[in-house]
Amino acid sequence: MKQKKRFSLLPLSYFSLSSPSTALSIHLSISFSPFRYTVYNIVQYRKHTVYLSTLPQSYDAVEPLDLEEFLMSQLQGGDAALMRELGDFPDDDLEVEHVEKECRTVRHSVPDEGWVAWSHVQYRIKSTIPVTTVARKSELFAITWNSRASLHKTLQKQTFESDLQPEKQETRSPSLAVLSDDSGRTLTSSDFDLRSGLTPDPRLDGLLRFSNHDDLDRFNLEARQGNRHADLFALYPPTDEDDAVEIRPIPDCPKEHMGDRIIIRCQAIRFEIDVEPLFATLALYDLREKKKISENFYCDLNSDQFKGFLKPHTPQTDHSTLSRAAIFSITYPSPDIYLVIKIEKVLQQGEISDCAEPYMVMKESDSAKNKEKLEKLRSQSETFCQRLGRYRMPFAWATVNIMNVISTATLDRDTTDSDSLNGQCVLDKRGQLPRRNSERFATMEDQCNMSAFKPATITISTFCKQEGDRLSDEDLFKFLADIKKFSSLQRRIKTISGMIKLDVTPVHDNPMACLSAELIPVKPVAEKNLRPIKEVLEFPSSEVYVPHSTYRNLFYVYPQRLNFVNRLTSARNITIKIQFMSGEDPSCVLPVIFGKSNGPEFVQEVYTPVTYHNKSPDFYEEVKIALPARLTERHHLLFTFYHISCQQKQNQTATSETFIGFSWLPILSCDRLQTGQYCLPIALDRLPVNYSLHSPEKIPPQVPPVRWMESHKGVFNLEIQAVSSVHTQDNHLERFFTLCHALKGGATFPLRVREEKIPENKLEHELKLSIISLPSSRLEPLVLYLHLVFDQLFTLIMQPMVIAGQIANLAQIAFESVVSIVNSLHNSQELARDQQGRNGLLATYLYWVFRLADPPRDLLNTGPDGVLPPTEGRYSTMGRASASTVGAMLLQSRLRSSSNPDIPAPHSAEDTEVKNILSAKVLIHMQSRELALQMVVSTGVCRENVYKYAWFFFELLVKSMAQHVSQLEKQDVPRRSRFSDRFKDDIATIVSVVTAEIGTILVKQQKEMEQAEKVNISLAFFLYDLLSLMDRGFVFTLVKNYCNQMSAKSISMPTMISIRLEFLRILCSHEHYLNLSLYFSSPASAPASPCPSISSQSSSSCSFQEQRILGLFDLSQEFKQQHYLTGLLLTELSAALDMESEGSVDTHRGKVQMKAINATYSLLCAHDLDQRCAQPEVRAKVATLYLPLVGIIIDSINYLDFTVSEARGGKNKTGGSDEDPDNVTPINQSIAMAIAGNPFNTLSGKAVATLSAETSRNLLLCFLWVMKNAERSLIQRWTVDMPSAQLNRLLELLTICVSCFEYRGKLSSEKVSTQALQKSQQAKMQLEDSLLRGIGARGEMMRRVGGSDRAGQRENLRWRKDLTQWRQTNDRQDKTKAELDQEALISGNLATESNLIVLDLLETIVQAVPLADTKDSVVGGVLRVLLHCLTCNQSTTFLSHCFSTLRALIVKFGDLLFEEEAEQCADLCQKVLQYCSSHEDGNRSQACATLYLIMRCSFSSNFSRVKMQVTMSLASLVGKSDDFHEEYLRRSLRTILAYADEDTEMQNTPLPSQVDELLRNLNSILSDTVKMREFQEDPEMLMDLMYRIAKGYQTSPDLRLTWLQNMAEKHKNRKCFTESAMCLVHAAALVAEYLSMLEDHKYLPVGSVTFQNISPNVLEESAVSDDVLSPDEDGVCSGRYFTTGGLVVLLEQAAELFSQGGLYEAVNEVYKIVMPILEAHRDFRELGSAHHKLQRAFDNIIQKGHKRMFGTYFRVGFYGAKFGDLDEREFVYKEPGITHLPEISHRLENFYSQCFGDALEMIKDSKDIDRSKLDANKAYIQITYVEPFFDDYEMKNRLTNFEKNFNLRRFMYTTPFTKAGRPRGELSEQYKRKTILTTLHAFPYVKTRINVIQKEEFDLTPIEVAIEDMQKKTRELAVATHREQPDAKMLQMLLQGSVGATVNQGPLEVAQVFLNEIPADPKLFRHHNKLRLCFKEFIMRCGEAVEKNKHLITMDQKEYQHELKKNYNRLRENLRPMLERKIPELYKPIIKPRLENRQKK
Repeated sequence: MKQKKRFSLLPLSYFSLSSPSTALSIHLSISFSPFRYTVYNIVQYRKHTVYLSTLPQSYDAVEPLDLEEFLMSQLQGGDAALMRELGDFPDDDLEVEHVEKECRTVRHSVPDEGWVAWSHVQYRIKSTIPVTTVARKSELFAITWNSRASLHKTLQKQTFESDLQPEKQETRSPSLAVLSDDSGRTLTSSDFDLRSGLTPDPRLDGLLRFSNHDDLDRFNLEARQGNRHADLFALYPPTDEDDAVEIRPIPDCPKEHMGDRIIIRCQAIRFEIDVEPLFATLALYDLREKKKISENFYCDLNSDQFKGFLKPHTPQTDHSTLSRAAIFSITYPSPDIYLVIKIEKVLQQGEISDCAEPYMVMKESDSAKNKEKLEKLRSQSETFCQRLGRYRMPFAWATVNIMNVISTATLDRDTTDSDSLNGQCVLDKRGQLPRRNSERFATMEDQCNMSAFKPATITISTFCKQEGDRLSDEDLFKFLADIKKFSSLQRRIKTISGMIKLDVTPVHDNPMACLSAELIPVKPVAEKNLRPIKEVLEFPSSEVYVPHSTYRNLFYVYPQRLNFVNRLTSARNITIKIQFMSGEDPSCVLPVIFGKSNGPEFVQEVYTPVTYHNKSPDFYEEVKIALPARLTERHHLLFTFYHISCQQKQNQTATSETFIGFSWLPILSCDRLQTGQYCLPIALDRLPVNYSLHSPEKIPPQVPPVRWMESHKGVFNLEIQAVSSVHTQDNHLERFFTLCHALKGGATFPLRVREEKIPENKLEHELKLSIISLPSSRLEPLVLYLHLVFDQLFTLIMQPMVIAGQIANLAQIAFESVVSIVNSLHNSQELARDQQGRNGLLATYLYWVFRLADPPRDLLNTGPDGVLPPTEGRYSTMGRASASTVGAMLLQSRLRSSSNPDIPAPHSAEDTEVKNILSAKVLIHMQSRELALQMVVSTGVCRENVYKYAWFFFELLVKSMAQHVSQLEKQDVPRRSRFSDRFKDDIATIVSVVTAEIGTILVKQQKEMEQAEKVNISLAFFLYDLLSLMDRGFVFTLVKNYCNQMSAKSISMPTMISIRLEFLRILCSHEHYLNLSLYFSSPASAPASPCPSISSQSSSSCSFQEQRILGLFDLSQEFKQQHYLTGLLLTELSAALDMESEGSVDTHRGKVQMKAINATYSLLCAHDLDQRCAQPEVRAKVATLYLPLVGIIIDSINYLDFTVSEARGGKNKTGGSDEDPDNVTPINQSIAMAIAGNPFNTLSGKAVATLSAETSRNLLLCFLWVMKNAERSLIQRWTVDMPSAQLNRLLELLTICVSCFEYRGKLSSEKVSTQALQKSQQAKMQLEDSLLRGIGARGEMMRRVGGSDRAGQRENLRWRKDLTQWRQTNDRQDKTKAELDQEALISGNLATESNLIVLDLLETIVQAVPLADTKDSVVGGVLRVLLHCLTCNQSTTFLSHCFSTLRALIVKFGDLLFEEEAEQCADLCQKVLQYCSSHEDGNRSQACATLYLIMRCSFSSNFSRVKMQVTMSLASLVGKSDDFHEEYLRRSLRTILAYADEDTEMQNTPLPSQVDELLRNLNSILSDTVKMREFQEDPEMLMDLMYRIAKGYQTSPDLRLTWLQNMAEKHKNRKCFTESAMCLVHAAALVAEYLSMLEDHKYLPVGSVTFQNISPNVLEESAVSDDVLSPDEDGVCSGRYFTTGGLVVLLEQAAELFSQGGLYEAVNEVYKIVMPILEAHRDFRELGSAHHKLQRAFDNIIQKGHKRMFGTYFRVGFYGAKFGDLDEREFVYKEPGITHLPEISHRLENFYSQCFGDALEMIKDSKDIDRSKLDANKAYIQITYVEPFFDDYEMKNRLTNFEKNFNLRRFMYTTPFTKAGRPRGELSEQYKRKTILTTLHAFPYVKTRINVIQKEEFDLTPIEVAIEDMQKKTRELAVATHREQPDAKMLQMLLQGSVGATVNQGPLEVAQVFLNEIPADPKLFRHHNKLRLCFKEFIMRCGEAVEKNKHLITMDQKEYQHELKKNYNRLRENLRPMLERKIPELYKPIIKPRLENRQKK
C-alpha cells in the first residue's frame, strides 16, 4: 500500500502522457558497438581555430532568461495553442511517497512487546524496521532502451546484393580459337542477336508518366516516406560509453545481509546396525580462521519405531522441527570451509568406545547371524530411551570440505573428493553447468561460482568415533588440520563404518516452506504441509559491513568446560540444565530456547550431552535463545548441574538426576548486554537471595553464607555471543544512544551510564563528548547502526534541543561528527563505492532512509483524528511525479499570483489547510536551512571534507528541501516563495565555494583531477535536483555563475571544457530538459511556400524572414539566452571542436572532443527514444532546437575521421592481400578528398583528423537525426540562402555520411577473422588510382591549389588501422548465427535509413535550387553525392529511391548535366551500367530504366557524347571488374531495347535506331568479355586479347584509352608495375596526340614523338589523319583525360608505377614531359612535389645500385595444331626478377593442361624442333632461358644496369653440341650455337610477352668457346676485385674456381688443351693468340684478387690465404711457358700488312 503526497511545481509544460512509463529520461547507459569499417584518416584543413591560451568572448555564459517570468507572460499572452501545450506539464516532478517495506517473511520479526516504549532501546527496535526510510524514484520518467534482441522483429528485411550468392556462371575450359591479327573492330565480336536471343526484364511502370516536375517530386517523396523507421538511434549499435556521468545509480534497498547460499539436504544416515535413535548436528567451520561460521542445524532421520522410544520425553512435535534440509550462507568463501556432522545418541551406560563397539564389530551382512544380539541391543536401547531419553551422549562425527565439493561441481569433474574422509566422499553429478576454470586450486572467490555450481550428492562412508576427552572446538580444528595436511585420517583415529548422504544445491530464490533463523515462514509460503527448510544463521569469518535493516535479537550460549577434578565427589556423568529466567521464582522460566529436531519449537530448558565418567568434561553444545525485546535487571541465565545415574539402583527413586549445584549469569550489566568469555563459580546448596541482581563472582555476603565449590573459584567456562540489531555492543555507540534517549525525556536523572552517574546539568557536556567520540567507534558496529546514528545526529542538527530549560547548541558539533563519519566511511578500504566514487552505505542511507523529523503532533494535523498516518514498515521515497494533467482551476491560481510571484495569492476558504500547517512548514524549512547553514559556516578540516564529499551533503540538502516542498501544499505557493532569500543566498554561497574549490584543485593540484571531477559531478547533480525544487531562473543564474567562475580560472582549455561538459551533460539529462530549454518557443516552421515561389518573392518582403531562419542555424547570443542549457552545451561542443593542437595535450584534446560529441549524442538519443517525442510535429520542434548543431558539424568536417566499408558486395570491391598492414603507405590527400567528394577544395588551413571513427559517426548520426526530423520547409529556405562554399561543405558532409554508415555485409560479418583488418598496398593503390581517374578536372583543380601533395604532406597522413572499428569482429566469436543475422538486419536498416535521410536532404536541396547562376554547381554537387551513394554497398530499397531521384534530376536538369557535367555524366553512365549487370532483379530493373532515360533526355543535344560515354563505361567495366555478370548485362541491354521499342513518343525520331546501334556495339564489347573470361588463368593470352581489343579501337581514341587503362589495371593487380606504367605512357601519348591537334602550346608534348625516350613503342599511338577522325567531332576525345590535367594525371600515375617497379630512371624521363606543363601553369606546389619525387627516385638509384633485380626472360615456343594460330609461334616472356625455369614451366603446364589434358608435353631442351618427329595429336611447349643481347657498339651506350635492361628487343640463348650429336663433350670438341631472337616491340611493353619476328644463329668453335669462357671469368674477377665495397665471400668463391688445385676443366686444363701447341691450321692462329692474351689478363686479375683477399680476410683465414697464394703461384708457373710462346707469323712487320689491307678494302 502506498501513501502519496502529490504536488506540482510551476507551469512548465510538456505533452499529455497517458502513463508515466512513457516518460523521458536522460538516465540512459547506452552503448554502441561500432560498425567495422576501414578507416581513412583524411587530413583536412579548417578555417577557424581557437588557441588554448585565449578564451573566445562567446565562451562566457550569457545572462539567462527569467524563466518563471517568461512562462507566466506566455500564459497571460492568451496563446491558446501554447496554453494547451504548457497545461499538461506538471508543476513539479517530485513526490514523497511512503512505500511498504518489502518483508521476506510473512510477518515482521519484531515481538509484540517491542512496540511498547518500555526502555531506552525501544527507539532502536523501531529503527531496525526502517519505518521512515525516504527514497528517490528518479526513474519514474526514465525510459530504458531495451536490448536489440526484440528490435529485429519489427524491422523490414533489407536486401543487399552483397548478401546474396549469385548463381555461379558456367565456366568453360579455355578455347584457343584462332585470333586474327586483323585490327578491325569486329575482332572478337559475336553475332548474338539481342532481339531474338533474350526476353527483356519487366519494365518500370510510369517511367514517363509525370510531365510536371512537382508531381514527380511529390510521388518520389511519398514513396521514400513509406515504411521508414522512426527511431534512428534505435538502429545504431550500442556502445560502452565511459563518460556517461549523468547516470546516477540507485542503491539497493536496505535488506538483510546474505552471503552465497547453499541448501544441504540430509537424505540418509545409516550404520552397519540399526538398533537405536541417532541425532545429527550440522555446522560449518572455517579452518583458516579457526572459527565456527554457522549456527547448528539439528535433524534426525529416525524411524517411527525409534521415535516411539522417546515419546515419554517428547510432549509435542512442532512442524518446524521436522526439517531435514538447511540453507547455509557463506559470505567469505575459502578452500578451508568444512561441513562437520556430529552424531549423538541417547545416554547409555558405558564409555563411548563401549557403546560404539557393536557398530565397529557387527556388519550389516551378518544381520541374520547376529539377530539375537541385535534384538538385545535394541531392547537395551529402548530401556535407556525411556529412562534417559532427555540426555544425549557424543557418538561419532564426520566431515567434508564443502568448498571442494562446490568447486568440483563447478568444474564439472568426475572426481572423488580427496579431502573427505579416507577418500570416501563420492559426488553424484546432476544437471549441466558450464565449466568455469581449468585450475582447481585457486582463490575460492575466483574458482567457485557459489550460485551456479552443479548440484552434487555427497556420500560419506566413514565416521570418526568421538573421543570423550577431545570434544572441544580446539580439538576439532586439530583434526581438520590433520585431514587437510595428510588428505586422510590418521591411524590413531578410530573409525566406524556407515553412510551419510547429503545433497548440495545452490539457492537462487527462496524455496517453498522455508523458515528464517527466527523460525518465521519465508515467502513464498507453501500451500501444502511440506517438510520445512531452515535458514541457518551465519557467523561470518570476517566483518560484514551491512547496516541492520531487520529486527534480530538472538543470544547464543556455549558451555565449554567444567572442572570437578579437585572435588571429592562421585559426580562423573555431568550434565548442565540451562534456562532463561525473567525472575528468581521457578515459574519465571521463559520458553525462549530454540528446540532441536522432532520436538517443541521452543523449550524452557536444555541439557548438555553427557561424557561418561568424566569429572572435567568438555562441552560442544550450542544453546540458541530468542532474547525478549524488553530486558530488565532480573533477566538471567540459570545453570543447574546434575550427575546422571545411567543404571538405576534398587533403592534409587524414579529420577536419575543428582543435584550438584547452581550458577547464573545476568543478561544485563549496567544496562548493557553481557557477551564474551566467562568463568563462573558454582553454588552448592541453594541460590542466594536476589541473586539475579548480581553476578556470581560479586554476590554480597549472605546469611547463612552460601557454600561455593572450590572456595568460590570459577570452575565453569562458557562463552556468550549475541546477534542483535538492538544491542550495539560498542561503548561509544551505547553511550551516545543512552544520552540521546535521555535528551528526549526518556530517563530520570541522575542518569546512569555504565559505572557513572550524569546529572541533568552535565547532560549537554556529556552528550557533546559522546558525539565527538562517535567516529572512534569500531567500523563494524558503526556501520551496523549507521542509519540510527545518522538519524540521531541529523535530529540534533536540525531541531533545537532543550536541556534543563536551556536551548542546547549541538548542531555544529553534530554536523562535524557527521562529516567525520562520512570521511571515515569513504576512506575505508573495506567499503564499496559506485562508479562516481560514492560510498554505497551513505548512498543507501540518503536514498532510502533519511527523512526530516516529523513536526510535532500538536502542530501538524493531517488526519481526521489528529494523528499521523501510520508509517511503520514503509519506505518514504522521493521520486519524479508522473505528468498529471493540470486543470483550469490550477491555471487560474497561477495567473492570479503571477503579477508578483513573491506575494502569495489572496487567501480564501480553500487556504484553511495551509494555515493549519503553517507552523509545520516553518519548522521543516528551518531544518533545510540549518543544513545549508552548517555547510556554509564550516571551517578547517570539516569544511575541506564537506566539499570533498559534497555529493553526500548536496543530496542530503536536496532531500530535506524536497520534504519541505512536499509539506507546502505547493499549488498555492509559487516557486519563488518556497524558500527564503537567506536560504537562496546560502545556496548561492555553497555553489560558489564548491566551484572555487574545483578550480583551485584544477589549477594547483593536477594530481587531484579525479577528485575535482567527482566534486564537479556532485555539484551538477545538485543543481539538477534544484531545477525541480526552486526558482528555475535562480538555478540558471547559478549555472551561469559556475560557467563564468570556471572560465576565470587559469585552467587549460581541454580541462575546462571537459569539466564544464560533464557539468552540463548532467543538467541536460533532466527529465524536463526540453521544457527548460524552451524548445517550444522556437519557430518550428518556415514560410508556407517553399522554393517554387522563392524567385517571385521580393527581397524586401522576405529578407527579415530569411535572416530569422538563417539565425536558427547560428549559435547566436539570442539563442543561448532563450535556450539556455542547449546553448551552453553547443557552445562547449563548438569550443571543443575548435581547439588547436598543442603538443602533448593533443591526446587530451581528442578525449575532450569525444566527450563533447558523446554528450550531444546521448541527448539526441534520449529524445529519439522518448515516447513523448514520438509525434512528428514535436520532433520537428526538438530538431529546431538543435539547428545550430548542423552549422557546427559542417564547420568541423576536416576533423572527422570517416570510414569506407571493407566489403561492398562486388561494387568497387578491392581485393586484399596478405601483406603486413604495418607496411602500407599512407593514403594520398587527393584520394581522401575524392572519397569525401570535395569538388571545390573546401579544406584549407592546417588541421588533422582528431576524432576517432566511432566518435565521428556519433557526431554524424546527430546531424542525420536533426536533418531527418527538422521541418522540411525550414531546411529548404536555409539551403536557398546558403553561400555556395557552405553548400559545397554540406554536400561534402553528406558524402561522408554515406561512407560512414555503409552496410558492412552479412557474409563478411560471419567471417570472424582479423584478416579483415589488413588493407594491402595493392588494394590501397587500386583505390587511389580509381579515385584519381574518377575526379578528372576536379582532380586537376585540387592539384593546382596544392591538394594532392603526395609526398610533402605524407608525414601528416595515417592509414588509421589502429582506429578501425573491428572490436565487434573480435567479439563475434561467441555469437550464434541467429545473433549475427539479427545484427546484419539492424545494421542493414541503419544503412538504408541513413542513406534515405541523405537522399531526402538532396531532394530538398534540388527542389530549393533557384534560377540562379550557381545552379549548375549545385546540381553537379548533388550528382556527385548520388554517384557516391551508388558506389557504396546499398540495399534494394534505397537503390530504388536513389534511381528515382537520379531520374528526376535527369528530367529536370538533363541539358545542364550532359553539357556542363560531362565528367559526372560519364561516372553516372558507368555506375548505372554496373547495376545493369546486377544479379538482383530490382536493382537491374531500376538501372535499365535510368539508362534509357539518360539516352532519351540526351537525344536532342548530346546523344553522341552519351553514346561514347556509355560505350567507354562498358569497356571499362568489363575490363576491370572481376565479378562482372555478362548474361545479366546482356539481358539489361535487351530491356533497354524494349523501352525504346515501347516509347511511342519517340517512334518517329531516329532515337530507336540509334539506341539499337548503340546496343549492338555494347553487345560486341560483351562478346569480347566472354573471350576474356576464358583466359583469366593465362595472363599473357588475356593481355594479348585486351591489346588486340584496344588496337581495334584505333579510330576511337576514347575507347582505346579506356582499354589501355584496363590493361594497366590488370597488370597492376598482377604486380607487373612496369607494364602497367607502359600502358599509362601509351595512354598519355594518345592524349598528347589529340591535344596537339586542339592546342598549340610549346609546353605540351608534340604528340607521341616526345615519348620516344621513354619507349620507342609509343610511336604506335600516332593519331590517324584528320580527315578520318577529328577531335572536334562531338563525342570524340570528350573524356576527362583528354585535357592538360588528365595528361598530367596519367603521367604521374605512370611515374609512380615506374617507381614501384624499380625503374627509377624512367621516372626522370616521365617528369621531363610533366615539368614544362607545371611550369607553364606556375603550379609551384606541384613542381615542388615533382622535384621531391625525382630526388627520391635518384636516391633510390644511388642506394640500390646493382642490387636492383629486373625482369627475367624466356623464349616460349608453341608447336602442334591444337594451338591454332599459335602453332610454331615463338614469344619472349618477361617474368619477375629471379624467376627460375621450373617456375614458368610449371605455370604454363598447369594452364594448358586444362585445355589439352594429357595431350600436352613439355620439351626439356632448347634444340631446334623437327616437326616431322612430333605427334600431330599432341601439343608441345618449349621453354628456354634467354638473356638480353647487345652488339659491341650498343654496349658503349648501355653502361648502367638499367640501360642493359630497358628497351630490349634482341635476346640470345646458347645451345651446346658436339659433332657427334651429344650436347656435351671434351674441351677440344665442345661447340656452342648462339641463337639471337628479335621481338616485334621492345621490352618493357604493354604486354609481358612479345612475338619473335627474326631469328639468327651462328656456331662457335671449341677454341672460341674457350675464349668466351675465359673472358667471362676475367670480367667476373675484375668486377669482384674493384667494387667499392668488396664482398669477401664472392671474391673467394671466384678465386677458388680460378686458381683452385682440383678444378675439373679449369683454366689450366683449358690452357693445356688449346695453348700447349701452336695449331697447324693458320686460320686458328689469331684465336690461339687471343686465348693467350686472355690468359695473361686472367692471371693478372687473379693476382689482384689474391692481394685484395689478403686485406679482407680475418685472422682465422690466414692459412686459407696462404693456400690461395700458393695455388696462384703454381698456376702462374704452369701457364708461363704457354703464355710466353708466340706464333711468329703473327709478329711480322706490320707496315706492309697495313698497305695490303688498304688495297683489299
